[in-house]
Amino acid sequence: MLKIRDLKKKFIRYNRKKEKEEFYADNGITLTAKEGEIVGILGPNGAGKTTLLRMIAGILEPTSGTIDFDGLTYEADEITIKKNIAFLSGNTKIYNSFSTYELLKMCCQLYDVKKEEIEGKIQQVAELLNLNDFLYNRIENLSTGQTQRVNLARCLIHDPKYYILDEATSGLDILSSQIILDFIKEEKAKGKVILYSTHYMEEAENICDSVIMINKGVIIKEGSPSKIKKETKTTNLRDAFFTLIGGVNHEK
Repeated sequence: MLKIRDLKKKFIRYNRKKEKEEFYADNGITLTAKEGEIVGILGPNGAGKTTLLRMIAGILEPTSGTIDFDGLTYEADEITIKKNIAFLSGNTKIYNSFSTYELLKMCCQLYDVKKEEIEGKIQQVAELLNLNDFLYNRIENLSTGQTQRVNLARCLIHDPKYYILDEATSGLDILSSQIILDFIKEEKAKGKVILYSTHYMEEAENICDSVIMINKGVIIKEGSPSKIKKETKTTNLRDAFFTLIGGVNHEK
């Protein structure tokens, strides 16, 4: 189980008067994600979603708050935690000069996959994410959707317990998106803990057990998609979100 308690991240920026000021990208985020559960993190650009997921993945250090992976914390167990998580964002960069196979083999070695199991692991992942047609092609020659599937493949090569997925299907064609969504559902069925950030509200309704709606660094609503729609008297999560923030602000 993943437990996040009162997580905050403070940054410094310059205002219109070119004066330094502090602001919180995330301010008091609390959530729980259980085994076999997909928790959606929803909100507009600048809401604090990516900052939140980067803190959970151990890339950013929180200003305050706690992150607990089955009783383990980054302060005491960083290596153990990172061996059991996978972090994916829509703009994660990978080595373009490598082939898909070479990248996956390198990731197996980094995660201490037994030498005699590497070939089997690569073939298993290639079948799961439909990579065989370009397994030996250089990554720089792949399409956006193919590259993102390779990115996901390097995340799951070590069979992590926790998936932290940030805009995993952003900009992808319908086929690549569906392959990734089907994979996420399969990992959920295996009892994995999955955090899934997306701009696509319809996607969240389709795969998430519960969602956390964030705006301006704070949680404005949480619960199952059906509960949120019922409480906001709407028929979809997009309308629910706009209801919660009072509609669209067109001011610059």
